[in-house]
Amino acid sequence: MSAGRTVFEYAVLRVMPRVERGESMNVGVVVHCRALDFLGCRTHLDEARLRALDPELDLDGVRCALRGVEALCEGGEGAGQAGEESLGSRFRWLTAPRSTIVQPGPVHAGLTTDPAAELDRLLGLLVT
Repeated sequence: MSAGRTVFEYAVLRVMPRVERGESMNVGVVVHCRALDFLGCRTHLDEARLRALDPELDLDGVRCALRGVEALCEGGEGAGQAGEESLGSRFRWLTAPRSTIVQPGPVHAGLTTDPAAELDRLLGLLVT
């Protein structure tokens, strides 16, 4: 490992409007870096593209789910009891497989000196 670089983990958040069709769209990224005590999330919702996948999609529900992910990353009162857990526990909870409309992708790892900058880079690369 290069000097100053540390391991981080990330997962892409995706919306699967109709699970039975297997179509999805990336809408965010969650990054965790234990060594630097970092947990962050960035989202971008392209409503027109989502409507192309499913004109009946509940966009308010998607927005609410994404706000919940962001709140859990930030911790504090808005995250409820789960917001009191360690950053690693919250990341594991956020990246656990689930069968809801907003789903995490697989967890990947990398090296970084700045997990917040990595979060922005990954959002640009994988979502926007």
